[in-house]
Amino acid sequence: MPPTPARARLRSPPPTSHKPPNPDKGRADHARHNRATTAHARYIRSKNLRKEHTAASPPRTTKRARPRAHSHTHKGCHSWTHAVYLKVAMFSHVLCPRIDPLFKYSVDKYNFSRLPCFSTYTVSIRTMKKSHVHDPCARPPWTYATGRPFRSPRSRRPRPPVATPASTGRDVVDAEDGASVKRADLFDFRVGISRRARPNMTTIARASAVRAPAAAAALLSLLDEPRAELRAHALRRLRDVVDDEWSSVASSVSAIEALYEDETFEGREDAAMLASKVFYHLGELNDALHYALRAGEKFDVNEQSDFAQTLAATAIDQYVEKRQALTMEEALGDAKKDGIDEKLVVVVERMFEWCLSDGQYFQAIGIALESKRLDKFEEAVARSSSVSDCLSYSMKVCTSLVSVRGFRQHVLRLLAKMYASLSEPNFLSMCQCLMLLEDADGIAEVLSKLIAGEESEQLLAYQIAFALFENDIQPFLNRLNEVVTEKAMSADEQADGGSPISKLRSILSGERPLALYLEFLHSHNHADLLLLKKVKAAVETRNSVCHSATVLANALMHAGTTCDKFLRENLDWLARATNWARFSATAGVGVIHRGRTKDSRQLLSQLLPAPSPYTLGGALYAMGLIHTGQPGDALPFLLERARGNNNEVIQHGACLGLGLAAVGTGNAQVDDEMFRILRTDSAVAGEAAGIGLGLLYAGSCTPRAKEIHQYCGKTSHGKIVRGCSLGMALTVYGREEDGDDLIEAMIHDGDKIMRYGGCLAIASAYAGTGNNNALRKLLHMAVSDVSDDVRRSACMSLGFVLMSTPEQCPRVVALLAESYNPHVRYGAAMAVGVACAGTGMPEAIALLEPMMNDPVDFVQQGALIATAFVRIQQSEKQLEPFRKKVLGHIQDSHETTMCKMGAIMAQGILDAGGRNVTVGLRSKTGRPRMTSVLGMMVFTQYWFWYPLSYFLSLVFVPTAFIAVDGTLNMPHCSVTSHCKPSTFAYAAATTEDDKKDDGKVVKAVLSTTAKAKAKADKKKAEAEGTEGMEVDTAVKSEDKPAGEDAMDVETTEAKKEGGEDEKKIDLPEPSSEELTNPSRVTPAQEKYVRFDQGSRFVPIAVSASKCHTRSFIVLRDTDVGEEIAYVDAQFKPVEPPAAPAAADDDEPAPPEDFEFDPDAEDRGF
Repeated sequence: MPPTPARARLRSPPPTSHKPPNPDKGRADHARHNRATTAHARYIRSKNLRKEHTAASPPRTTKRARPRAHSHTHKGCHSWTHAVYLKVAMFSHVLCPRIDPLFKYSVDKYNFSRLPCFSTYTVSIRTMKKSHVHDPCARPPWTYATGRPFRSPRSRRPRPPVATPASTGRDVVDAEDGASVKRADLFDFRVGISRRARPNMTTIARASAVRAPAAAAALLSLLDEPRAELRAHALRRLRDVVDDEWSSVASSVSAIEALYEDETFEGREDAAMLASKVFYHLGELNDALHYALRAGEKFDVNEQSDFAQTLAATAIDQYVEKRQALTMEEALGDAKKDGIDEKLVVVVERMFEWCLSDGQYFQAIGIALESKRLDKFEEAVARSSSVSDCLSYSMKVCTSLVSVRGFRQHVLRLLAKMYASLSEPNFLSMCQCLMLLEDADGIAEVLSKLIAGEESEQLLAYQIAFALFENDIQPFLNRLNEVVTEKAMSADEQADGGSPISKLRSILSGERPLALYLEFLHSHNHADLLLLKKVKAAVETRNSVCHSATVLANALMHAGTTCDKFLRENLDWLARATNWARFSATAGVGVIHRGRTKDSRQLLSQLLPAPSPYTLGGALYAMGLIHTGQPGDALPFLLERARGNNNEVIQHGACLGLGLAAVGTGNAQVDDEMFRILRTDSAVAGEAAGIGLGLLYAGSCTPRAKEIHQYCGKTSHGKIVRGCSLGMALTVYGREEDGDDLIEAMIHDGDKIMRYGGCLAIASAYAGTGNNNALRKLLHMAVSDVSDDVRRSACMSLGFVLMSTPEQCPRVVALLAESYNPHVRYGAAMAVGVACAGTGMPEAIALLEPMMNDPVDFVQQGALIATAFVRIQQSEKQLEPFRKKVLGHIQDSHETTMCKMGAIMAQGILDAGGRNVTVGLRSKTGRPRMTSVLGMMVFTQYWFWYPLSYFLSLVFVPTAFIAVDGTLNMPHCSVTSHCKPSTFAYAAATTEDDKKDDGKVVKAVLSTTAKAKAKADKKKAEAEGTEGMEVDTAVKSEDKPAGEDAMDVETTEAKKEGGEDEKKIDLPEPSSEELTNPSRVTPAQEKYVRFDQGSRFVPIAVSASKCHTRSFIVLRDTDVGEEIAYVDAQFKPVEPPAAPAAADDDEPAPPEDFEFDPDAEDRGF
């Protein structure tokens, strides 16, 4: 017999007979060896417990008494829920460890059978709840024996794998206990094979109720035989019974391990497999996997058993963990040279092969992407039955779940190559991949090829250009437009207005899309002016905060509609704004006329030469809002005004305007001018210069950020530091790991303002990624920083990081929303508003509703604004209660100013853009929209500087069905909304009858005054020869109580309304509605809107059943010969609003130049 291996000597020898060993010998063995197996520990414990039960047992009778089961409850066990009565026959050392005196178990009767090694118990086990009411420190019953939760084979039963992409996500919530499955369980396959239910007492009892171990005992005795054939035979037979008798086999696990470690033994693989199953049942999954990998072909990963699927999941976990620890060069190199255990690689390879042969392509793609195996990813897509579906799924997983930016770019490059290699290349998806790679040359080559082809290819090029515009990556679009122009010039193509290349350039530059948006918003404006008048009447005339909030609400409600009627009708009221309030009110003109880039100078002509610096600075700010991302001729004009004025107010407006117009361009002239203004060390102008520099270099991760950081350490102005910290945060937008150096320097700075900007930098760099490291940093700062401003900023930044997975945000900030610190609660509310904007999620609304009644006024303000973000463009049936609550806050004269300000802003957000826009932080592909994210991030700084609240207009995106043909004009066509018209109808406009309180003060009239007036009227009537009867009647009517008159009027009106209702015929509401081009289509409505079969115009990109019916759609005409009728343009240029009246502190304009002639004066001229 070969010598015992070293590993076997480390374990205490198991008992070889059914008789318990000598206690003294057992203690000596335990002291002599370094460790004892878990089974041996259970054995020793069961021996002592059996003695206790034997001593307390009644005397043996000739006839076995029938066991009596009852529901006796031990004193103090009020939290135990139910009893499980069961009768089990088993080894005493299996059951006894679970019948611990520390537990409140009641053993009714127990009798020992005549068999020496068996015990028959009738046990009433009362399981405890998860929350131990009577003993909070009590451990679950199944943890006393081993120190870890007991897992039986039945408790490891997994869910069947689900082959749908909808269930993938970063965190999967366990349906039973709410625990979060980490990224190891990222994909459906691994969730399906690695999730295990919590064991309860029923499953433990079922696992323990095994049959008599006579066969196992006999087979275990063969392991000590000298003949190898007998030992091998015993191992093979034990493999068949180990699932039922693993507790008996566990006592001999050391001998089984010794057989495996014997290199001369031919049944080593059987020994390894048997040891793996024993450790699996003991809950030692790592040891179980260790021996399963060494079992060779004996371990079948395709076996449909809990054992095989659990170990396969454990193998994948270990493999993914080791692959992710590799460098990018090692991960993308040869997988055979990555240094990972070959046996583990073989198991994973067999798992891949099983997925592909079984048709589980999505699971194979998920495992390949997580383990960075591009070769397996390409193989899975190539072998799939539907390559297009696999590519779409891969695109979704890559953009939402792959957290490492470098690896994601390699995957996108491979996807673009696959899209191009299809039999019918998908140019739209390929250009989406190239856009994420910021490959302007690649997209320009595709567009140039399509634009030079047939008409259908040209239409496809237009659709691709519209899709790129909707993703709103402004620096990339500018660079792409330049490359397309260079290619057109090199090819000597004509660039007149009607050529295809000119149309393509008009889309890429944003000229044509903005014109279509402007036409839609102007023609479908449903802003309620009477509602605005209500708000205006409810605002106190001397409250400048609510006055400015009302001006902002008007600007948001008419954003992009070019409708300034409210301003024109209330010039006197508007003239009450002075200084910075006037600056903000003037900037609101730019929000209303946003997109009118061609006549912006004409619109602002009456404001630009204004004598007040606040009006002039606001006009420059307004010009930047009009030209956001579309510099045109506004950039030279703004540069000229910034250089020619040393007034800090004018420089403040010029810097904001320059940053908006040149966002993401990195223009050198703008950079020089802003740095010049920054170095003047003016607090007001320097703050705007810092923000403007951030907008100028947005997403570039420029080295200029380090110079700005160094300058912040030299200045003593907190406003400059705050503006520069926000600007540095904007420069790292979307750069992820590339911006970590700047982020680390900011969040570890001693200045709290710089740490505040560091939180915003994390939000900007990891916006929409859901990165775990970013979330960990923000959560740490949200609960540990000493500054309330930093904690508030950290909480808000969570919403930016999680905005691509809005369903996770309420769960992440749920505890922060209940913090004792009001700044943390405000930040949690804004985080939910940012992440869940436009979704109407019930979880988000449920979290925000209690905060709208918070005792702190600014928390109420944040909750109202965040709720407006979440509820925007929801059905009016759902919005009606919230509208009433907002209006109640506004009209309540006792409401605090901060809460009333939040309510007014919420009202403007709900009805933004004439009720035709939504908060568009994400594109239809799920990618963050650059301009919208930057605008929202600057808007949140209204906490410190109110004029920045007008940046919110950058967030709004029209929700419209806009269809164009090859001429880029809108033909007369329609789509069908297959739901009731009232479901997504506009809100009913406020009428005069609904205005119960117009805000006017009603004068009280005394009865004596009324009588005196009646007598005067009577004398006047008699003097004029009028009969007095009419006057008496009038007097009597005046003497009536006001309530009676009101009652008569209401009765008359009710009669009239009743008569009108009787005349009307109640018709059932239709089940569908026809939407003409253009029309409003909300995000929730889009799934019900489809093109009709047999329509003349059909989408060019995809089939009608799969086409998006929101935003821009390029149509193909099926009847080429017939004449096309186009939609008439309703937008007409309007006169800009008059400048506000001059304030008392403004100087009059100087007289015109003239020549003084003394002689003429002497002559009397």
